[in-house]
Order: sequence, then C-alpha cells, then structure tokens
Amino acid sequence: MYRRNITHILMPMALALALVVGYHLFLKTPAATRLASTASTVGNTIEPVAPPPPPAASPREVHPAQIRVLDHPAIPGSRHETLLIAIRDEIEKRNLPLAESKLTALPQSAVSDATTKPFVAVLWNNLGIEQETLHGTQLSVKAFKKAAALDGSNPVILMNLAHAYWEQRDPALNRDLLEQLIRLAPEEPFPHLAMAELLHEQNQSSEALTHLAHAADRVPRDPALRSYLAAVTAKVQHMESVESRMTARTSEHFVVKFDGAEDHGTWTTVLEILEDAYREIGQKFGHFPSKPIVVVLHTRDSFQGATGSPAWADGLFDPTLGRIQLPTQGATTDTKWLTSVLRHEYVHALLHDRLGTSSGSLPTWLNEGLAMQLAGDPWPDLDEALHGEVTIIPLTYLEGPWGALPATAADLAYLEANSATHYLIERWGMAQVDGLLKAFKARTPAGTAIQNTLFVSYEQFHHQWLESFQQKRS
Repeated sequence: MYRRNITHILMPMALALALVVGYHLFLKTPAATRLASTASTVGNTIEPVAPPPPPAASPREVHPAQIRVLDHPAIPGSRHETLLIAIRDEIEKRNLPLAESKLTALPQSAVSDATTKPFVAVLWNNLGIEQETLHGTQLSVKAFKKAAALDGSNPVILMNLAHAYWEQRDPALNRDLLEQLIRLAPEEPFPHLAMAELLHEQNQSSEALTHLAHAADRVPRDPALRSYLAAVTAKVQHMESVESRMTARTSEHFVVKFDGAEDHGTWTTVLEILEDAYREIGQKFGHFPSKPIVVVLHTRDSFQGATGSPAWADGLFDPTLGRIQLPTQGATTDTKWLTSVLRHEYVHALLHDRLGTSSGSLPTWLNEGLAMQLAGDPWPDLDEALHGEVTIIPLTYLEGPWGALPATAADLAYLEANSATHYLIERWGMAQVDGLLKAFKARTPAGTAIQNTLFVSYEQFHHQWLESFQQKRS
C-alpha cells in the first residue's frame, strides 16, 4: 500500500500494537506447513505480545491439487531393467541428487525405447514428487518437465507439471497446456480452475465463469480444491460486478481500467508513468512481469468500498485480484502524486510476480521498504518524522499485514520499513537482497533467510540497523 502523508509521527505507541504478526499457513500436500518468525527486541522497543491467529490463506496460498505418485510399470526383458530399478530404489530412499544424476546420465537407448520410456517418465515424475516434498516446486518443476517430455499423454504427469507451473506463476501454464489437460483428465476440477484464473487475468470473465461452472460440478470429488474454487469465484465475480462497467485501455505491458467517463488524457498519463516504471524499475530490480498488469482507477467514493483498504491508504496492490487499485481523485491534477503512487504499487506488483505463490512469505516491512526504495520516491515527510519522538516497533512485529494499523502506527511502520531496507541495500547490496527474495520464494522463515543470506542473525541485523537509525536521528 502507498501511504502519502506522514505528518503525525509519533505518539506513544503502546496501544497501537495489538498488532498483527500472523504467518500465512501454506496448505500443502504432501509437504508440511512451515514459516515461523524469529522475534527480537532491540533498544527502545515495545514488549512482544502474543500474535493473533493466522489469517485465512489467500488464493495463491491454497494448494490446488494433490501431487500424485505413479506406480512403476513393468519393464519385461529390458536390458536396462537393473539400472532403472536401481534408480527407483534411490528415489524411494530419497537419495535424490544421486537419482537425478543417474537419470540424467541414462543412455539414449533407455530414454527412446518404447518399453522403457514410460518407466523413465515415471521415475522423473516420482523424483519430482520427492523434491517437491523436501524443497518445493521451484526445484521439482524441472523433473516434471522431463517426465512430461517423455510421456505427454499421461494425465498424472501433466497434472503435476501444471500444478508446479501454477505455484511458480510460470507463464508456461498457458491455455494450450490446460486445454490438453482438460482433454486428458475431463473429470479433474483443477485444470478448469486454473483456466478460469488465467481467463480472469486476461479479462475474459464470461469464459472464466464457464470453467468455474465445470469446476464446481467436479470439486465435490476433491474437497481440497473447494477453497481454491471459492477464491477464484470471488475474483471473477468481483471483476464482473465492479469492473464490467469500466472502460479500459492497454499498452504493451499494462491494462488500465477506469471507473467513469472516458478520459483519454488520464489514460495516456497513467500508461506513460507505468511504462516508464516498467523500464526503469525492471532494470534496477532485474525482473520484469510475466504478464500484463491490470490497474483499476476508482472514484474516491468507490475506492474504499471496492478494495477494503484502510482509510490512510492512497492506493494498493491487491495480490488476491492481481490488480493495482487507486482512486482517481487527484490523478488528473497532481501528476507528482499519481507518479509516486503508481511506481510504489508497481513495485508491489513486481514483487508479487517475482515470488509467485510465496509472496505472502515476504515480510511486509521489506515489501514496503523495497517499494519505497525501488520506486525512487523520497517521501520528504519521513525525514521530518525521523527527528520526532519515536518508540521503535520491532521489525518482527511488522512482518504481517498492516491493514489494521491506526494511522500513527502506520506512519512509524513506513518510517522503519524504509530505513531498514535502505540500510539493508546500503550495507549488503542488491545482490544479497536478491538472495533474500529467493529464500522467501522458497518459504524460508525470515530469521533463517537473513542468517543464511546475510550471515548475521535476525537479532544482529535488527541491532545493527537500529544503531544506524539512531545515528541518523541524532
């Protein structure tokens, strides 16, 4: 979210922190749920309080389908039988690097022979399942791709590959693959749900509703998908009810929807700002979005109701709907404000695209701090606030959602996020920030990610940042 005015800082904060560090539960089969926070208190900080219950999973955190293990087909009379069975045994013993190296080194005759080829495909599939269990889809997707290349007509292999693509937000989960999967597995709900979500992102809500209806007929056979169905249905229905009346204009990388009469000047300005942000921030960050980003401009009256954002927010990126949303009030008269908000929210959209289903693992203080740093918005109010009366909120308290924060607490949260992220970039550089993002993409807890990437503990990082922060205030 973008918080423009920071003028009230900072009243005593004890009551401000009935605050919000619930970690999103990632519902995953067969992998275990994870994410635990490392708490620390440094300097003049507020004493920890018990965290509230974790929030419900967002749509991208709902595990859409069980990963399926395949039984090994018989390989009668094959001269490669001993080698293939040995690889199977290594997978079952979870000697995965050894199994992968042996699979990669298989002679071409074993890979191309009609008798052994299905067996090799199954081995790659089951290797991917074990990798998924231990390390997530970032590693397993390679094995599923190998399996699908060997046996592209096996619905279980394609289902596993599609799920891995879905979790990684990989653009390879396209219409062609989903249509093929629907043909091979007509009774499966997941391909219809993934297709509906894809069509929603392409602003084809009527077709998305058709696939949702197909999925709804099949979901009772797979209760694990009911949450995903509800989430996608909510997104599509929201688009139908709120955005169907809107007019839209597109550029190469963005779709801008406008709530009101056509305004060519506003569209042109917004798209120019966004395309500049696409080039400049993408080069700075080393990542460009995998698909066009939708930006919805609301009237001031409709913005709060349509987005559910806090009163202090000037704009937001909604990861559930996959949209940047902001009010149009001021858009036509205050280009500086519009540029700041759009660039800030674009960084949030870029981070969400980069981390995919793991975006909920990114601490909010780092998410907001990177948005402020990469957008290049100086936020002069922060310098003014820096020298006010400050009672530090531990960064561990600022990892979860900020939507429930009162305005004064939000001011301090942004001040700290900007300062801590600036210190992180200045001290360790963007290469280490990239390493942290990779760790969060793998759903590594914040304390472990910092320790493994920066080689200091979370507590040490907090202490070092706080010293720097206090020096700048003096």
